Amino acid sequence: MSYLLTATCAVPAAGAVLTAALPAGSDEGRRRVTKLVALGVSLATLLLAAVVAVRFEPGGARYQFTESHSWIRSFGITFSLGADGIGTVLVLLTAVLVPVVLLASWHDADPAPAPEGASAAAPGTFENRRRTQAFFALILAVEAMVVVSFLATDVFVFYVFFEAMLIPMYFLIGGFGDRAGGPESARQRSYAAVKFLLYNLLGGLVMLAAVIGLYVIAQGQGFATFDLPTLTGAIADGKLVVNPTAEKALFLGFFFAFAVKAPLWPLHTWLPNAMGESTAGTAVLITAVVDKVGTFAMLRFCLGLFPDASKTFAPAILVLAVIGIMYGALLAVGQKDIKRLIAYASISHFGFIIMGIFAMTSQGQSGATLYMVNHGISTAALMLVAGFLISRRGSRLIADYGGVQKVAPVLAGTFLIGGLATLSLPGLAPFVSEFLVLVGTFTRYPVIGVIATFGIVLAALYVLVLYQRTMTGPVKAGIGGMPDLKVRELAVVAPLVALTILLGVYPKPLTDIVNPAVDATLSQVHETDPAPAHPVAATPGGEHK
Repeated sequence: MSYLLTATCAVPAAGAVLTAALPAGSDEGRRRVTKLVALGVSLATLLLAAVVAVRFEPGGARYQFTESHSWIRSFGITFSLGADGIGTVLVLLTAVLVPVVLLASWHDADPAPAPEGASAAAPGTFENRRRTQAFFALILAVEAMVVVSFLATDVFVFYVFFEAMLIPMYFLIGGFGDRAGGPESARQRSYAAVKFLLYNLLGGLVMLAAVIGLYVIAQGQGFATFDLPTLTGAIADGKLVVNPTAEKALFLGFFFAFAVKAPLWPLHTWLPNAMGESTAGTAVLITAVVDKVGTFAMLRFCLGLFPDASKTFAPAILVLAVIGIMYGALLAVGQKDIKRLIAYASISHFGFIIMGIFAMTSQGQSGATLYMVNHGISTAALMLVAGFLISRRGSRLIADYGGVQKVAPVLAGTFLIGGLATLSLPGLAPFVSEFLVLVGTFTRYPVIGVIATFGIVLAALYVLVLYQRTMTGPVKAGIGGMPDLKVRELAVVAPLVALTILLGVYPKPLTDIVNPAVDATLSQVHETDPAPAHPVAATPGGEHK
């Protein structure tokens, strides 16, 4: 039995404990040691994730590097891990983004300067002594929990970590939020953190009821286990039969939790608050990493465990997805806050991902999986550059910017690349995935596919208007002395830009890993790609017209 997946999960978890336990201190030297340790741990995790991706055999078993360790024997719960193609690419995405987030957030946990007329925090307070350790430890804890969620093949283990990641995210949002939020910033951060927690806890409680219900039904038919391959195999072979009404109820319990996490309209309202009040790095963790667990779980659990219910509810879910596409894009057009604009754009993009999943076609689901990766990279680039911009000016309002490209051309250029990727410009990574999603949807649900294309038009509008208002025109007051990107910031942006271009022109390495897992998922729901509406006709001589 290989322990590669356990190591990939354990390294960031151990790193979180180590980072939190480092000697406290308010001086820059000790804070720097904390940051370097956290960065080193994240790079070690990236190395392990790269080994998993390189050693993964697309034509091999669906779950590879499998491990199983007994946990709660009386209920058949095991700490079981296994990497399929979809989970592998998402683990790699997480491992790539966390070092980037840490580097981008290098000074986000430094003690804030005291407001004018107020005294600075005392050296012995938490603000000065433990703030940096806590911030970087929480990020590593989130990474560990997300990686376990992508690799877990035990339903109960997945649920535990699906919920546990809410705790460090709550503290990252509420305790280390955006300092450009004005005098009401602390109250707004607290509101955003509580809203995030309550929404996701509600989804988790509903899912817990469904998990228990699934176990009771399975146990009654001789399958006293939470092991996902065992359950899905029994369902596919007809050995585990779930009453259609019960299956629909269980599907809705699972799907509700995942739709909140994703987030899908109308369960999305926590996201703009959480991203708006977080630091740029935390906002990237939310939308590019944590939210992907929701869409990933729709593929692995909803379709695998409840194939008939998935097909029953697919049309309704597609309607919600296309509403989310249009709703998120329209609200992004009208935003005055840069970070909230990116948040609403993400809601629109998650609509595309969910639409691809429930179109039940190979192109749609391959595109949805690629979209999870490409959206994570492109949104990380745009949000982190926006964070660098906001940290220089001290404002999130679009109206406070103008003429940035004249004083900080590299910053403006990278912002433009991130924006163009967000609107899925051909040649950049999101275009490939969005094209596949639309093609896959159109072949089975043409009306939904046509309506969704208008989301692309709106994306061009909100991205280009944002760039025009912030980067072009006369240089506004407070912009003239703005410095361009520094070496550390360039090190953050460069790999994201490179991946955006590389995966835009050559996505084959990812599609080769993803496609077998997508085919296996479609076979679980007994779906095949629709036949062409107008097949090629043959002449009597055997030649095609």
